[in-house]
Amino acid sequence: MKDKLMNGFLLFATKIQNQRHINAIKNGFTNLMPIIIVGSVCTLISNVVCNTSEGYVSLANLPGMSWLGSLKPIFDAANYGTMNMIAIGVCILVAMELGSTLGKNDWAIPVTALACYISVVDTSNGLGTSVTAAAGLFVALMVSLVSTEIYCRLTSSGKLSIHMPESVPSNVAKSFSILLPAAITIFVISTFGFAFTAITGMMVPEAIIRFIQTPLSGIMTHPLGILVIAFMCSLLWVFGIHGPNTLNGIYEPIFLAAYAENEAAYAAGLAAPNIVCSPFWSTFFSLTGSGITGGLLIAIFLFSKRDDFRAIAKLALPCGIFNINEPLIFGIPIVMNPILMIPFMIAPLASVGIGYFLTAIGFCPRLVVNAPWTTPPFLCGFLAGGGSITAGLSQIIVILVAAVIYTPFVIMLNSQEAPAEE
Repeated sequence: MKDKLMNGFLLFATKIQNQRHINAIKNGFTNLMPIIIVGSVCTLISNVVCNTSEGYVSLANLPGMSWLGSLKPIFDAANYGTMNMIAIGVCILVAMELGSTLGKNDWAIPVTALACYISVVDTSNGLGTSVTAAAGLFVALMVSLVSTEIYCRLTSSGKLSIHMPESVPSNVAKSFSILLPAAITIFVISTFGFAFTAITGMMVPEAIIRFIQTPLSGIMTHPLGILVIAFMCSLLWVFGIHGPNTLNGIYEPIFLAAYAENEAAYAAGLAAPNIVCSPFWSTFFSLTGSGITGGLLIAIFLFSKRDDFRAIAKLALPCGIFNINEPLIFGIPIVMNPILMIPFMIAPLASVGIGYFLTAIGFCPRLVVNAPWTTPPFLCGFLAGGGSITAGLSQIIVILVAAVIYTPFVIMLNSQEAPAEE
């Protein structure tokens, strides 16, 4: 039974990881993360350090520090160039990743994908943030995938290449060889957008947002939705499969779009609209590592009588501070451990549930900064909340709750002998 279950989960994870579109989305968003972090830091500095608005809690409002306000345009401009361009970045990077998967490392792929995206959105008022920022993210993602598939299939056929004489420089000859595939791809997408609007009365982006993005967002950012995602990620980890890496391509587009809305509202001085978003996930699911194993470390140091557990915990502690817990997962081990797998799956559910509750009642603010995933607990929450101490305290609370959840199981394992060395 165990082997059948294990094989089933391995087959499930393998199919997801090998699915080229999900893989392209995952890698594309991963490659975009440095830009998102830069934008998040700029937002934080702009509001916490340089904001001189009356009544605003900022370093610039302290006596003698008003000069910091003159630096605000620098960080606002950098924020605009990053967070307000994420739809463009996603369109380009996902196209590159999918093209690479299809064996085409062609510079024309991201350019063609971007041209296709622009051709189906409403540009009557120019390229505003409704096209370049979070509002256009999901549409850019889908157009990028479709246009890249079309382009790569056309170029692979070899029937549309225009061959130039050998005397023509290679870069010029290559431009002509991809001219027809690129042109056909752009015209196909543009024609589809025109026909779709003529038949339905809606533009393609409007339809995607209404019938795909909004329902998916409603499901995944709902309390039950985030709990299901947390459970599935933990369950895959129990079988030795990196759950977040496997499912990242499914939930990250929704979480990132929700975060971008929060960040834009925060930058404008408005209330953030979403509880569940990318920073919420890193703040309440992956702190100290999947399974909230910081709680396991505390339980081991306080209650474990096993020398092997305590030795592994000492080695794992420095990594756990930075949210890396593979030494515990594979060292204790937690993988395929019938006792520790129970709290390992319960603790993240408790953490996500408590985090949602604390945010809903206002103790923890809605998160507006995407801190790097390796940021230590408390500091991660503090930064994600825009300089909020209570957001950092919320992380400490869920770690302590996780310690309580792990404790009975650690005590139970005291009666087991450490495995003998071979």
